[in-house]
Amino acid sequence: MEQYDVIGLGIGPYNLGLATLTTEKSNLKTIFFDQNGQFAWHPGMLIEGTDLQVSFLADLVTFANPTSKYTFLNYLHEHNRLYKFFFFHKFEMPRAEYASYLKWVVEQLPNCHFKSEVKDVIDHDDHYEVVVNHWGEQKERSYFTKHVVLGTGSTPMIPFELDNIGSEHAHHSSQYVYLKDRTIKADHITIVGSGQSASEIFYDLFKLQEHFNYHLSWYTRSPGFLQLDNSKLGQEVFTPDYVDYFHSLSFQERQDSLDHLGQLRKGIDRNTIHSIHELLYHRSVDNKKLPVTIQPLTEIQKVVKNGSRLKVKARQWQKDEDVSFETEKIILGTGYKPNIPDWFYQRFEDKIEWEDDKRFKVDGNFRLVFKNGHRDHHFYTLTNLEHSHGTGATNLGLAVDRNIQIINEIAGETIYEEKRETIFTQFDPE
Repeated sequence: MEQYDVIGLGIGPYNLGLATLTTEKSNLKTIFFDQNGQFAWHPGMLIEGTDLQVSFLADLVTFANPTSKYTFLNYLHEHNRLYKFFFFHKFEMPRAEYASYLKWVVEQLPNCHFKSEVKDVIDHDDHYEVVVNHWGEQKERSYFTKHVVLGTGSTPMIPFELDNIGSEHAHHSSQYVYLKDRTIKADHITIVGSGQSASEIFYDLFKLQEHFNYHLSWYTRSPGFLQLDNSKLGQEVFTPDYVDYFHSLSFQERQDSLDHLGQLRKGIDRNTIHSIHELLYHRSVDNKKLPVTIQPLTEIQKVVKNGSRLKVKARQWQKDEDVSFETEKIILGTGYKPNIPDWFYQRFEDKIEWEDDKRFKVDGNFRLVFKNGHRDHHFYTLTNLEHSHGTGATNLGLAVDRNIQIINEIAGETIYEEKRETIFTQFDPE
């Protein structure tokens, strides 16, 4: 029976980083599967002119091996764009270029397979059996592995019922680019949410508004449209040192800490929110009345189709007052939730420990904690980690350190050095 050291489920940036690092330096036998037909990173949100909110150093490999041929800088070099990026004078990568970089890496790796849906994972005494439907070849096959890494990413969060309203009228921000040409033909467009995606969509549509006839509304239940805190000492929570500290806290302390970390983790990039305000100001010269509504403190509760329009019921929660209005299109910049496959609950729900009814217990090395105690074949997860690893859950730079820890543990030796004491801030008293 052929057995792998690691099988990765899903190929997004996190598992792609793991596939890259294991291919380049370790002797681990690995294979990764993804149900999609080809690699694509958030294609529906590749709005022209938008950048990532992290440095180009937070690519797939740099924090583990800056000399790797798979760095973003080498991607630029190979595509004769290094001088252009040099004069770009930014630390951040354009979103579209980050997507191209990831695709460039995928195309060089022999261990990444698409059109391959994982249908089941069976826990045997000392290994796992992974059942894969290779739908491109119309065949199903079992693979055997010592360890599994769940990297199935996230799925759009829809916080209220849409009563079977089609995507033509209401859709998540992840579909924005695909439906934009039809969206801008509406007479009233509503955006919901207060994060980076919602702000980028608002700005994109606001720039186009002069050429069309739509009213543009922007609602959020948050207290305001707040800027992401990019202070240098504050950002030191996005480091392995802080993740170690965070994981050492009790479950309740971790939950409380997530609330305190809110503005460091969620918010609108400074350039985006400033650009929005500047354009609002310029267009309002001579006190022109703008066809724009910007309203925080308002939670959308229900959307009902009314002919060709949508009737929206909401609540201004601070004053406890009902709000209602009509719109033609709604775009939900309401974020994402962990994408956990159905087979996971059927196979593992009763075998593992849970911190509450939705969040499974994860140890410091990103392994699920099983009720039966010691085992030498592990189930690692890169998904649903906010409660256990805080800032390390979705940060691209910290994903590399996570992969380093997983690789070193599986290999039983130091393949990549784990860097600690990397910052000026101290979280634990000496």
